[in-house]
Amino acid sequence: MRLFNILLLALLLTACVPAKKYNDLYEKEQKCSEELKKYKTSSLESEAQLKTAHTKLNLLEREIDILKADTTQLGNAFRSLKAQFEKEKSLRQAQEELLSQTRSSTTQDLAKMRAELEAKMLEAQRKEDALIELEKELNEKQELLNKRQQRVEELEDIIRKQDEAVKNLKIKIADALRGFENKGLTVEERNGKIYVSLEAKLLFASGSTVVSAEGKKAVSDLAKAIEDDTTLEIIVEGHTDTDRLSSAVHPKNNWELSVLRATTVVDIMINNSSINPAILAASGRSEYHPIDPNDKAKNRRIEVIIAPRLDQLFELISQ
Repeated sequence: MRLFNILLLALLLTACVPAKKYNDLYEKEQKCSEELKKYKTSSLESEAQLKTAHTKLNLLEREIDILKADTTQLGNAFRSLKAQFEKEKSLRQAQEELLSQTRSSTTQDLAKMRAELEAKMLEAQRKEDALIELEKELNEKQELLNKRQQRVEELEDIIRKQDEAVKNLKIKIADALRGFENKGLTVEERNGKIYVSLEAKLLFASGSTVVSAEGKKAVSDLAKAIEDDTTLEIIVEGHTDTDRLSSAVHPKNNWELSVLRATTVVDIMINNSSINPAILAASGRSEYHPIDPNDKAKNRRIEVIIAPRLDQLFELISQ
């Protein structure tokens, strides 16, 4: 009975919300919606650019295979022509020796042999020129192959470093939040991003936007674990279940509840760490992104999505 009276009194006190508070909440919700749109666009662009990078990497690798085949073919042709040139060179030397030996022959025979020798020399010169040109083309192909191989290695190195950074960041976050295991907190890596999911039971009472003491510590520990990394993009998403929330005061519905819970978590992260507010965004998803249709408790949650910026990768792709 006493609890009912307290709840009744709280309801009466909050029934009439000052216009300024309503406007502040409305502006905050609008700002969150704009930030969500901006970060959703940024996230989609980042994922598209990352896919472009992988596609370009595959194309470069195919080009390298083609260049390797061309280089092998040119190398074989070069060696074959060089062997033929050496053979012709030996033949020309033999002809010169024969010419020296037959200087006492008749003028007619000597002229014939000189003509044959000159023809052989011209043919040898032609082949030598072709050999030089083929060697030049082979060197150009090899240089192009080296450049393409270098770009592939650079792309692979950046992607490898990014994957390692995400894995190391996941380990760091998991270690910082180890005290909340089996309390409704999970840390996962998906699609190159880290998802920290905090069930509502760890943070909020039913329908409330006030974070419990234990939930505040979990959010603060998370913020402190990543506060020194300015190369991240972080979105805090609020999620609800499908139970309808209808109230004359704020929060009025599940959309507003999810947004206000997300902004509350962002405020805790900013006020309890030195994290850069510019890398944070708050958004509400309401009931429309459940993770388990059969478990409402799991769907009532806050998800902190942490992704590394891909500036270095995009710069290399744009070259």
